[in-house]
Amino acid sequence: MLKGYVPPYNATVVQKLLDKGAVLMGKTNLDEFAMGSGSTDGVFGPVKNPWSYSKQYREKRKQEAHGENEDSNWLITGGSSGGSAAAVAAFTCFAALGSDTGGSTRNPAAHCGVVGFKPSYGLVSRHGLIPLVNSMDVPGILTRCVDDAAIVLGMLAGHDPKDSTTIQDPVKPFTLPTFADVNKLCIGIPKEYLAPELSSEVRSFWSKAANLFESEGAKVIEVSLPHTSYSIVCYHVLCTSEVASNMARFDGLEYGHRCDINVSTEAMYAATRREGFNDVVRGRILSGNFFLLKENYENYFIKAQKVRRLIANDFVNVFNSGVDVLLTPTTLSEAVPYLEFIKEDNRTRSAQDDIFTQAVNMAGLPAVSVPVALSNQGLPIGLQFIGRAFCDQQLLKIAKWFEKQVQFPVIQLQELMDDCSSDFEIEKLSSVFLKQ
Repeated sequence: MLKGYVPPYNATVVQKLLDKGAVLMGKTNLDEFAMGSGSTDGVFGPVKNPWSYSKQYREKRKQEAHGENEDSNWLITGGSSGGSAAAVAAFTCFAALGSDTGGSTRNPAAHCGVVGFKPSYGLVSRHGLIPLVNSMDVPGILTRCVDDAAIVLGMLAGHDPKDSTTIQDPVKPFTLPTFADVNKLCIGIPKEYLAPELSSEVRSFWSKAANLFESEGAKVIEVSLPHTSYSIVCYHVLCTSEVASNMARFDGLEYGHRCDINVSTEAMYAATRREGFNDVVRGRILSGNFFLLKENYENYFIKAQKVRRLIANDFVNVFNSGVDVLLTPTTLSEAVPYLEFIKEDNRTRSAQDDIFTQAVNMAGLPAVSVPVALSNQGLPIGLQFIGRAFCDQQLLKIAKWFEKQVQFPVIQLQELMDDCSSDFEIEKLSSVFLKQ
């Protein structure tokens, strides 16, 4: 739909980075219009997870695979901001931006072994971000460590006159303390997040993380978010409804793709949108328009808004009870091979993969996924911390302490490193020749 389109202005987050002297290297791949949880439905093709080529994963694969082609069984990155997560994981940049509507930065961060941070709704400007769900969208930050995420947030946070949903108060850049005291903290473990589909390895690391906090003097308690079971259905109704509204702007008149049919305006609209959108986007538009029909509006959209309020209140009640942060899984399991992932359709996968992340967006809270350890397959597993609204700094402080304790291993892209070292040697030789 937007092939060849060059925006006439920068997004606020991009402009703020440029103003601070950041070097922008390019745009990253994603699911089309950020609709997906695997980064497999983009117009540029699927995104490959750098961990597919890591020494840690390949050594485990060699022990199990007999005569299997290594290159055909690469792993997905998660999504929808998979290109951004892959770029950070593969050392091509220090930080990348994504968008987070239902977990689109935290999900790929967990699968790619990087930090994925979703700020509080209203802390970072959405101006220039192509909207998916206006009431949930937040620009997300992907980095290799929590300190880097804090630095980027310090640059991006604050009021923007072009986005009326941003906070009015000025936000000062901040640095996280080197040592954090966790013995006065209360960590909540939501019992509803112990899903039957949760892999035993993720469950084990979740339990070990809770024990780690407890051993350092923090109070760890089980809490209840009673409306969690309704959240994924509620999210689907609200998401598709807002998608139907937001995608209406792509009509072939103002900008973007336009078909050659000129029989009538209606025929031009229909053909443009049929040619310009993929099946996933068209499916969500159709679902959303169904929920917004006059006869369905009360039963679906209005009811979903009421359930959303109940879900948000669940979090308010938990935090009012004295809990400082919630500790949950980010994903059900480690990254899966692409060929396995595409056995299920986009809608089914999104419903499965957003299970731990989308409720945070509906409540407008900050959340961060931190890589905790490698699975038996040699692949990263991430855990999620959820904080109080606009207590982003405290959340990152706790995440930094946790990151320091777990000491997540660095990805070993051995073949890539060998190539880089040989390039470096050639560079050294050429510099010597130039000097002579």
